[in-house]
Amino acid sequence: MLPTGFEVVVVVVLLLAAAGYAAGVRASRGRGRWPVHRTVCWGAGLLCVAAGTVGPLARAAHHSFTAHAGAHLALAMVAPLLLVLAAPVTLALRALPVRRARVLSRVLRWPPVRVVSHPVVAAVLNAGGLWVLYRTDVFALTHTSAPVHVLVHAHLFLAGYLFTASVAGRDPDPHRASLPVRFGVLVVFVAVHSVLTKSLYADPPAGVAVADAERGAQLMYYGGDVVDLALMVLVVAGWYRARWARPGPATAVPAPAP
Repeated sequence: MLPTGFEVVVVVVLLLAAAGYAAGVRASRGRGRWPVHRTVCWGAGLLCVAAGTVGPLARAAHHSFTAHAGAHLALAMVAPLLLVLAAPVTLALRALPVRRARVLSRVLRWPPVRVVSHPVVAAVLNAGGLWVLYRTDVFALTHTSAPVHVLVHAHLFLAGYLFTASVAGRDPDPHRASLPVRFGVLVVFVAVHSVLTKSLYADPPAGVAVADAERGAQLMYYGGDVVDLALMVLVVAGWYRARWARPGPATAVPAPAP
């Protein structure tokens, strides 16, 4: 079963994240209206994190690989996508006092941040972590060891967020990779994820029934495709805005709110 302390910590962190975002929206009112859809994305993303870590779905994941696949999608793919669309760094830069905003900007330019936020590194952390989880004994350990359980869930979420932000982020990124690099990494990641889900279909993890593994692998495969397609659309849309939506001197219009 899920460690009770872990559930409590997750709920507290999610409540603090919701409250912090709301406070940021209030503090940034002096700089214009914050888009409602971003606030909705933040709330929906936090709910997906909750679905993947606490509550009925997360508890069922200890007995059903299909439920585990649903929790995996919610925590490692859907939640990062929604939270990235919420642009939390942009909100922080708008809401923080100038001095603290400058500190945050310097952190974004820090060399270690530049390394881990590169699409190639983020993809290796994300896809590599999934292969280690499902093709080694780590998957079984998540059901018997509380520390492993916590570390695996933390890695799934953080690696998923890092990868999503690196290829389709909406926040300022002083080291953003070029479109060919980001799109190419995304295509390779999709292929690697597809191979993994097919391997789970053909060769279930130890202790997982064949029928359950097949249902779970199919859910990972098709659900992951939906999220990956959304990422591709976001990458291309971001490129289009940057390349073609810049008004010229004669047609300049007020810029929309970030």
